Amino acid sequence: MHLIALGMNHRTAPVEVREKLAFSSGMMQSVVTDLKGFPSVGGFIVLSTCNRTEIYASVLRVQDGTCDLKRYLCGLAQLSEDEVSRYFHVWRCEEVVEHLFCVAAGLDSMILGETEIQGQVIDAYQYACSMKTSDKILNTLFQDAIRFGKRFRSQTAIDQHPVSVSYAAVELARSVFGNLSDCTVLIIGAGEMGELALKHLIARGVKTVLVSNRSYARACNIAQEYGGEAIRYDHFLTRLDKSDIVIGCTAAAHFVIHAEKVRQVMAKGRQRPLFFIDIAVPRDIDPAVKEIPGVILYNIDDLEEVVLEGMQERRKAALEAEGMLLEAVGEFLNWASALTVVPTIRALQQKGNEIMEEELRRCFNRLGETDPRTEKVIKSMAYSIVNKLLHTPTMRLKEYASRGDGQVYGEMLEDFFGVRLE
Repeated sequence: MHLIALGMNHRTAPVEVREKLAFSSGMMQSVVTDLKGFPSVGGFIVLSTCNRTEIYASVLRVQDGTCDLKRYLCGLAQLSEDEVSRYFHVWRCEEVVEHLFCVAAGLDSMILGETEIQGQVIDAYQYACSMKTSDKILNTLFQDAIRFGKRFRSQTAIDQHPVSVSYAAVELARSVFGNLSDCTVLIIGAGEMGELALKHLIARGVKTVLVSNRSYARACNIAQEYGGEAIRYDHFLTRLDKSDIVIGCTAAAHFVIHAEKVRQVMAKGRQRPLFFIDIAVPRDIDPAVKEIPGVILYNIDDLEEVVLEGMQERRKAALEAEGMLLEAVGEFLNWASALTVVPTIRALQQKGNEIMEEELRRCFNRLGETDPRTEKVIKSMAYSIVNKLLHTPTMRLKEYASRGDGQVYGEMLEDFFGVRLE
C-alpha cells in the first residue's frame, strides 16, 4: 500500500474556496460513507478544520487513488478543472509523512506553532478509528505525527512566544504580576479582541472578571459566559480601584480613562501596580497615565512589537526543529518500508514450517514409537534449525527494505526459496 494525501489549506486556496469543503459533523458521516465505497482506497482519515480539508489515504495504486479522491472532492465542492489544478495539492509517499508531521506540530499553520491543530489531528484520527476507516499504516502515521507534535512543542517551547496581540497582552500581565489567580480584570468594551484577551487571562488563572460595555446586555452575556460580573458603562470608573488589569477595547472616538482619574485612584495608597492594556484604535486610555508611579500602560503598538519578537522566536524554534523532523520522518519511513517485505517474510516462514512439519512426520514414521521427551527434543531442534536458517535472510531483507530496495531483494528471495505470494 502507498500513502497519499490531497486537499486544500490556507496556503493553497482562499477562504471562499476552502469553505466549499468545510465538512460539518453531519456532512462528515456522509463523506465517510461515500469514501468507504471506493475500491481504490484502503484506509483513509479526513482532517477538516477552518483552514484545511485534507484526506490522508492508503492506496494500492497512487494514480487510481489520487484520481478517484480528487474527482470526488471536486464534485462535492462543485469546482471546475481549472480551480482544481489551482487550489488542490497532492502529497505522495514520503511527502505525506513530512506534511502531516509539520501539520501536527503547527509548522504548517497560519499562526506558526499554534496548539489547536494538534487537538484537531487527534480528533480526526479518533473519529477515523471509531468509523473503522483507518488501517495499520495510517494508525502508525497519525500516532507518530501526534507524538512528534507533542515532543516538538515540549522541546522547543514554540507556543510560549506570543504571536497575537491578545496573547501578548496576557504574557505581559504575567511578567508584571506573576501568578494571575489573585488578579481582578476589568474589561471595557466587549469586542472580539477584548474577549480573546479575556479568554487567555482566564486560561492563565484569572478568577475575578468585571465586564463593562455600552450595551449592558452584551456585558451581561460575556460576564455570564466567563463567570464574571457585568458593570454598567457609566459606572466602570468606580471599579478602577478594585482592579489590577484593565483592558480597553471600546470603539470610542476619545479617551474613556483619563490620567486625572487614575491619579486619584493611585493616591489612595494602593500597594499593587495598576496595569492598563489599551488595544483600542482610537486609544481608550490617556497615554499620560504612564507618568503616574505604579501604573503600567501598553498600547496596540507596544503589543505589536512583542508579537513581532514572538514570531521571530517561533521561526527560530521551527528552524531548530528541522533535525527533529528529519529524524522522526526517517524513523517512520524505515518502519513503513519494512512493511513492504512482510508478505515475503511470512511466506518464507510458512514455507519453512511446512517443510519442517513434513520432515518431522517422516522422522517419527521411521523412528516408530518414541517417548514424549525425545519427541519434544526433536521438534525443538527442527524448529530451531528453521528459525536460524531464515533469520539472516529476513533481517537482511528488512535492512534492504529500509533503504528502499525491499521489492527487488524480496522477489529474489521468493525465487531462491520457491515461494509464491497470494
